[in-house]
Amino acid sequence: MRFTTPGPAAAPAEPPWRVLVVGGASGMGKTGVGRALARRYDVPVVEVDDIVEALLAVTRPEHLPEVHFWRTHPEEARRAPESVVERQIAIAEALAPAIEAVVANHVDTDTPVILEGDYLLPRVVTPGGPVRGVFLHEDDEARVTAGYLSREPAAGPQRHRARVSVLYGRWLAARAREAGVPVVAPRPWEDLADRVGRLGESAG
Repeated sequence: MRFTTPGPAAAPAEPPWRVLVVGGASGMGKTGVGRALARRYDVPVVEVDDIVEALLAVTRPEHLPEVHFWRTHPEEARRAPESVVERQIAIAEALAPAIEAVVANHVDTDTPVILEGDYLLPRVVTPGGPVRGVFLHEDDEARVTAGYLSREPAAGPQRHRARVSVLYGRWLAARAREAGVPVVAPRPWEDLADRVGRLGESAG
């Protein structure tokens, strides 16, 4: 029996974007999509959570009170979902300059990257330009609750968290549509990365 040595794998196609934003509220599948597309395009992923942690490490609450808010006021996360969503929006606005700096750096240096996270705002996207974006949104609270339960069974049904996620996701989706940024439903999960990838390539 003869064995042949496989040739080198074909290089991934160059994406038409320098930054692909994968946004949406918690529990929508952003992390999985980001990782799948990073493998497809052979580019790194920047998670907004890492930007938050870096800012927390080098600032004090009096410098960036919104970014430090959940650490300085953990009890506020248990308030009415509408109140929590207002705080989420305020934090996203406070983080915007840092995120915009990361985006600008990748555009200026012509280095592709996928940027994913809850605090991404659609206004960072330039449809048809170097910064493309897709926002994920599931509007069914029961499905979001079931998703959290599947992912974190020890926590039990997280209905309050799911309500917050849906309300915040609605706000993000509305802003995305206003900006001409695609909004997609996570279901069916099986082809979500493919759908996001196609939209990212064709957006604009």
